[in-house]
Amino acid sequence: MALRHRIIQLGFDVLTATGAARALRPLARGRGIIFTLHRVRPARPSGFQPNALLEIEPAFLDRVLHRLAEEGFKVVSLAEAAAILREDRPGPPFAVLTFDDGYRDNVDHAQPVLERHGAPWTMFVTTGFADATARLWWLELEEAVRLLPRIELDLPQAQLSLSAQTDDEKRAAFDAAYAALRALPEPAMREAIAALAARAGIDPLAFARDHCLRWDELRALAARPGVSIGAHTLTHPMLAKHDDAFVRAELRDGRSRIEAELGRPVTHLAYPVGDPTSAGAREFALAAEAGYEVAVTTRPGHVFAGHARHLLALPRVSLNGLFQTDAALTAMLDGLPFLIWNRGRRLDVA
Repeated sequence: MALRHRIIQLGFDVLTATGAARALRPLARGRGIIFTLHRVRPARPSGFQPNALLEIEPAFLDRVLHRLAEEGFKVVSLAEAAAILREDRPGPPFAVLTFDDGYRDNVDHAQPVLERHGAPWTMFVTTGFADATARLWWLELEEAVRLLPRIELDLPQAQLSLSAQTDDEKRAAFDAAYAALRALPEPAMREAIAALAARAGIDPLAFARDHCLRWDELRALAARPGVSIGAHTLTHPMLAKHDDAFVRAELRDGRSRIEAELGRPVTHLAYPVGDPTSAGAREFALAAEAGYEVAVTTRPGHVFAGHARHLLALPRVSLNGLFQTDAALTAMLDGLPFLIWNRGRRLDVA
């Protein structure tokens, strides 16, 4: 675990052990909490797993659902959470479970846990992943670093030449490459990763084929009780890095493709990546223009009553694979880490 992640875990431990998170819960806890999840699958033995933050174990998901019940949360659909906010409906705090991208392991490992608890959930589908025509570039980068003994990147702002012989070197190389690549315009970032993947002999579309649900599987999933399907664009771009026409097409066509394949309306959206560098005021406005009723970001925080006026900019809390501990979960449910992160603001919607 990187130093930054160790510090975050220490913060969770301190807030929980000292009782600060519980003492300040009346101030920090909102009307509810929307969780971001990606992958759910058993732990893997590999020492090099830079995308481990995007996956949790089924046992941890089970523990989360038990804790939600113990803490008095009601697990509801995203549509019901929006209705609670719109109608200012009194009641217990709500929890919403949302899964981004459309991974097959959500069906294999998450669905049995969710059904056992009777928990509704939403999957946000990137249509290009279901078609196996779009690239999961973060997995490409991980696999390229795993396979190559040296990472060579000729970027506009820097030339990187990084040894990647051991797991420690690979972790350092991935972190350095990732930071440099994310600073680029998205087309340049994707081109650089594709070149690196080609040197490693990687088929860039294999990840969608191997890891993401296809349309027949999505139709079967959508027919199950408690499951709702939302949109996650056509190709999973960082929308804020593109012009209006591109964003409109990603939002409009991603939605209409799901509706055509599944035969049901789609009114919910998750912005890809979802942080302020990927989705902001312009994207929120374009989502409204495209006809979405509810949209979620990855800006961290609980959902407060004031979010009723900002249903296209809802925050979420990541169930992060690096922090699968009771202390972290307690702090998240009490809300204090996010109030600290947001400098006391309950709403971060600009």
